[in-house]
Amino acid sequence: MDLASYADLVIELVNTQDPAEDSLKDLDSLRELLTIRPHLSGRLTRDTLQAMRELRAEMRSIFVAAASGDEATAIDRLNTLLIQHPIHPQMSNHDGQDWHIHLTEGGSVPDRYAAGAAMGLAVKISDHGIERLGVCQADGCSNIYFDETKNSSKRYCSERCAGRSNVAALRARRLDGADTR
Repeated sequence: MDLASYADLVIELVNTQDPAEDSLKDLDSLRELLTIRPHLSGRLTRDTLQAMRELRAEMRSIFVAAASGDEATAIDRLNTLLIQHPIHPQMSNHDGQDWHIHLTEGGSVPDRYAAGAAMGLAVKISDHGIERLGVCQADGCSNIYFDETKNSSKRYCSERCAGRSNVAALRARRLDGADTR
């Protein structure tokens, strides 16, 4: 099993909060989020939604600290989540798949989500380094990402944000050039 794949849970959850719109606004949107890992679904209540929003803020704070160079704070926050939400590996063979490991089959939805996400993030950081955690540098975007480029050069969460930023920079340079004539 690729434990690092559980780190995708962090990206999926944290990036539900956009400055323009919170896409984790109700129980239906939470159900939609949980479709990425069906084994994490379960009974959902308003308390579950609130706990997931709090988890989202905690996960974001790890990326913000790492992106600002505060590795100690980022790791301290991740270690706190690992302690609060310990993993419990369990063998599973659902949906016609061979036996494989899932993390934390018991407990509440937020606890299972947090345990898998924190463990995946810890493995990802161990394998690739904490400097690979980033916050999009595009104006108006605060999405997080893992930099998986060979030269650690990623600055944006998506091609869309990179393109918008490049166009904005080009327009700014043209305006500056027009002002100096």
